[in-house]
Amino acid sequence: MRLVMAVVLLLCLLLGGCAGDKGGTGAGKVQVVATFFPLYDFARQVGGERVEVTCLVPPGVSVHEWEPTARDVRQVLRADLFVYNGAGLEPWVDRVLPEFRGRVVVEATRGLDLMLYTGEGEDHAGEKAAGEHHHHGPYDPHAWLDPVRAQHYVRQIVAGLSRVDPAGKAYYETRAAAYIERLAALDRAYREATAHFKRREIVTAHAAFGYLAARYGLQQIPVAGLSPQAEPSPARLQELVTLVRQHGVKCIFFDAAVSPRLAETLAREAGVKSLVLSPAAGLSPEEKSGQKDYVAVMEDNLAVLITALGGEGC
Repeated sequence: MRLVMAVVLLLCLLLGGCAGDKGGTGAGKVQVVATFFPLYDFARQVGGERVEVTCLVPPGVSVHEWEPTARDVRQVLRADLFVYNGAGLEPWVDRVLPEFRGRVVVEATRGLDLMLYTGEGEDHAGEKAAGEHHHHGPYDPHAWLDPVRAQHYVRQIVAGLSRVDPAGKAYYETRAAAYIERLAALDRAYREATAHFKRREIVTAHAAFGYLAARYGLQQIPVAGLSPQAEPSPARLQELVTLVRQHGVKCIFFDAAVSPRLAETLAREAGVKSLVLSPAAGLSPEEKSGQKDYVAVMEDNLAVLITALGGEGC
């Protein structure tokens, strides 16, 4: 993969002059490139009419598995501001940054209290047999799924935009303050709802919801590890069937942006229902067509959790 990225960077430099002048399309606007949906949406919310934001990872594609093409790399290196998650989620970024040539970069999780990833849901024998290769580091990168930590992402983006466009600093800060209040309201809604949940266990297709679970007193039981492409062994699936029955779990959650096969298999084996709980990392084509933003996706998630955990269950 290192060789592939080296070739991509070389092609980028030969074909495009990667460190182009500020602007590109949308003359006069700050050009922002974000790796995946929440970062894209946060930049749009903060930047308003002063920015043009591009999202690299397309709908229906897992950010865990996505790798940039030469065109993607050129786009990143021409941007006025590049926003990525960090915490090991986008390993290719480290190979691109040395070529960024003085542009402003925002690592959204920098300075954030990150949770160590303990390997929950990992089934190394099964995953290796299926060809699964993890690129993540020691931390769980899914911090955007906590509405409180999401506010840190927004502040990081404000700082980056203000460096690129000092004249717009007050504009960005005003928009960010309004958006952070939306995130605070989202947090309050989660707190109020989860305080009355009758059940606390959420069985998820992969281990994306550790931050959400920790914030609101839930217990995440993942079918697979950090990557949704992980393939647990039959023994791991049987272990989860037993766990689901022991805890009286009524629903298994899966991500509509990737294949629901594993979650549906587990739900069928355990005799329970399956529901969509979105990691919000990449919208499904249906969510994209409806132009949903991060808050709307998280509100949908809360409604699903209320259905599954707040009353009699699914």
